[in-house]
Amino acid sequence: MATGDMRLSVAHQTGFGLRLAAALSSPSSHFSSVNTVFSPLSIHVALSLLAAGAGGATRGQLLAALGGGDGPDAADSLHALAEQVAQLVLADGSEAGGPRVAFADAIFVDASLKLKPAFEHLAVGKYKAETWSVDFQKKAAEVAGQVNSWVEKVTLGLIKELLSRDSLDETTRLVLANALYFKGAWTEKFDESETRDSEFHLLDGSSVQAPFMSSRDDQYVRSSSDFKVLKLPYRKGVDKRQFSMYILLPEARDGLWSLAEKLSSEPEFLEKHIPMRDVPVGQFKVPKFKISFGFEASDLVKGLGLQLPFSPQAELTELVNLPAEQNLSVSSIFHKAFVEVNEEGTEAAAATAMRIVLCSYTPPVDFVADHPFLFLIREDTTGVVLFVGHVVNPLLPAY
Repeated sequence: MATGDMRLSVAHQTGFGLRLAAALSSPSSHFSSVNTVFSPLSIHVALSLLAAGAGGATRGQLLAALGGGDGPDAADSLHALAEQVAQLVLADGSEAGGPRVAFADAIFVDASLKLKPAFEHLAVGKYKAETWSVDFQKKAAEVAGQVNSWVEKVTLGLIKELLSRDSLDETTRLVLANALYFKGAWTEKFDESETRDSEFHLLDGSSVQAPFMSSRDDQYVRSSSDFKVLKLPYRKGVDKRQFSMYILLPEARDGLWSLAEKLSSEPEFLEKHIPMRDVPVGQFKVPKFKISFGFEASDLVKGLGLQLPFSPQAELTELVNLPAEQNLSVSSIFHKAFVEVNEEGTEAAAATAMRIVLCSYTPPVDFVADHPFLFLIREDTTGVVLFVGHVVNPLLPAY
């Protein structure tokens, strides 16, 4: 894939992910009172793999939502992006001093069915997916445990139970799963002795005492009229990749939701506001936080225009060979993610499982993140966003 093509594909992928993030980070969301984190990349890859097994209008709808078009080259671009992201962005860099990164795909298919050769070839070749033949019809709970064990292994134990024992049943025919792990150390670590408790203002007007990290070093900060952006780079390895965390802090203590809307609705919003150089800082405080967040994503995905894969009219005809009178549709998208931010750096993980069933110089700048904010983890050379979330209270328990 040419560099320009990849940039465009990544832009579509990021746009899809940030629209999901806006649906999570809105005052009407069920999750407005809790801290959130999810991997738009993980969900996008799962849906891209589903598109490889779809036909007709269902395939067109998936391609339009995920890649920005449903022309003849759209599917090739989508699968090429998944391959490039796995090879270039999500390669482990820990041996060379960079972040530790792991990503894997898996397909669990009922033993009564065979994957269609073309789909299996693409899934194994482009997505590097492992395939497992399992017994959903008699041992669904055990298969859920098998999926969980696979996820736990890839995420180095951070995500232990993506699926509950009763999330699969005898109608399940396939599970498309992936898992992502990231652990990066800051380029400039925070001194633990400088961490102090301070006031964090909540959306309801009250406040809590939370531990804040601090530093006297210059920081990558960019100020706009109603928000600031902080870039915290992770230590690089020998390759060209540069992973960074971004904290988007509204000026108003209750400005989280409107900032989330801007991030998702304005093209190139993030690119336009990325800090390009480090500047002297005055007051500088960032809270430590740890978040574990899981949700069933199908309603949010439907809200982005993907209705057909979940309906009786779904055309998931390229996955497996089925008897003529039977049909498949997506019933659930289970997603879980974890992130911990401290003086050393960041550890994060995410997993997605899709259940498919039979139908039925400048003056010093202050950056004090003492009220709700957005954050994301991004690979800067490609623009790929790995994780997005919001913090409404850094003291909320992770589990």
